[in-house]
Amino acid sequence: MTHKIMAICDTEEGYAFRMAEYLLEKVKLPYTLHLFTAVEELEKFAGREEIEILLIAESAWRLIKEEYIRTQVAQMFILQESGEAGQTSVLQENGGPAGEDMRCISKYQSPEMVVQEILNVLADGSGWKDCPEVTDTVVKMIGIYSPVKRCLQTSFALSLGQLLAKEHKTMYLNFEMYSGLGELLRREYQSDMLDVMYYFQSAREKLALRLPTIIQNAGGLDYIPPMQYSLGIREVPGEQWLALCRDIAAIGEYEYMILDLDDGIDGLFDLLKSCQKIYTITREDPFAQAKLRQYEQVLQQGELGEISEKTVKCRFPIFQELPDSLDMMTHGELAGYVKSIIKEDIYG
Repeated sequence: MTHKIMAICDTEEGYAFRMAEYLLEKVKLPYTLHLFTAVEELEKFAGREEIEILLIAESAWRLIKEEYIRTQVAQMFILQESGEAGQTSVLQENGGPAGEDMRCISKYQSPEMVVQEILNVLADGSGWKDCPEVTDTVVKMIGIYSPVKRCLQTSFALSLGQLLAKEHKTMYLNFEMYSGLGELLRREYQSDMLDVMYYFQSAREKLALRLPTIIQNAGGLDYIPPMQYSLGIREVPGEQWLALCRDIAAIGEYEYMILDLDDGIDGLFDLLKSCQKIYTITREDPFAQAKLRQYEQVLQQGELGEISEKTVKCRFPIFQELPDSLDMMTHGELAGYVKSIIKEDIYG
């Protein structure tokens, strides 16, 4: 089957190449991508090929002379360089008023935001039908969970994920009720894990298109922003979390998935059972030991011995210093400890 065509046209070469690079690296396109930095080349190409999606700068659109361009493009997006996004003056000058097949997007925003606006139009309409298929993939899920709190669980999970990401494609998912990850990483997020679950539940076939624009990266490790509205985590059953994790792994072709788990999630034990390895961090104080014993009793009474069998208990030494930034967790004493775990336990 011949792939449909998406074209980018902008005489500003730097912008055109950055946009093309982002689309190729971050978004799994069901189209063949063609890049043009000269309007004449686009016109020649459109003379022999139909274009499903055209992303074209306003200044380039003004230079188009051939009338047939409109008939050769199914869906057009104008990168607006003057006025306010949504105005149609530039469209009226070249081919009549804006219609369903022509939209304006502000050029002066990040590639992520431009692509998100395109997806908002195409994924909700009929323009983006040939979504990449989600296929099964072999992913090793590693669970990090402890009934003991303030035990460096997230620091350990991030260090493990960032170290694995040096050699393998790795995804980190945080299921804490109040992770504080955005503030600690000094980032603001437009979408989070609950949005991903919404797309999964309402339009699963389009998740592959939405997901790349939501995924973030810290220290080489991919992650999806944790839920900002923590109560929503209780409304999702465990089997749906598990199915979503598998879809994310398949879409991103991840080799490892680090699950930073919390008591607040429904289906905690379902997720733990699906992990190849589980790390439970312990401490020596009486409160920590009492919580650990109670957790182990629950596993025993619930006939969840397989979770115990997969669990490795970690009792950290006293670290003199931890990294200042959560996107630099491959350095320092904790990273040295985690490297030995990867070498002896995961790879071994």
